[in-house]
Amino acid sequence: MTSLQDIVETFELLGDWDQRYQYLVEVGEQLPPLPEAARSEENRVKACMSRVWVCAYPDPQQDGRIAFHGDCDTAIIKGVLALLIQLCSGQTAQEIQALDMDEVFRRLQLDEHLSPNRHVGVYAIFELMKSQAAALAEKKQCVA
Repeated sequence: MTSLQDIVETFELLGDWDQRYQYLVEVGEQLPPLPEAARSEENRVKACMSRVWVCAYPDPQQDGRIAFHGDCDTAIIKGVLALLIQLCSGQTAQEIQALDMDEVFRRLQLDEHLSPNRHVGVYAIFELMKSQAAALAEKKQCVA
């Protein structure tokens, strides 16, 4: 699990936005391959112009915590997706629900450097992550 503060500090070390974009591309390239079974319509982010998939699953190392897989066909959004996965993986469904996407955008200055269309797409990615986390938490409660 990576905190928002850790990501903010990394961004601040990078200085200008060319370096930050390059960092986002590199972070996206480090995402593990998305299992083919996860490339389903229910895991696809439909409001995003890029082709994005995100899939929540129970964290195998931490009971009650959630982890995510994801992939995207554009480098910058894949990097943002990777950051969201870092922020949300290892959290509980309640902690994921409590994350403030506006704060993430503000603190990373993404609101100033991503186009409005990408803005909408990133919010859609996060909304799908939250709904998947909530569904996993509800499923677990029903099983118990």
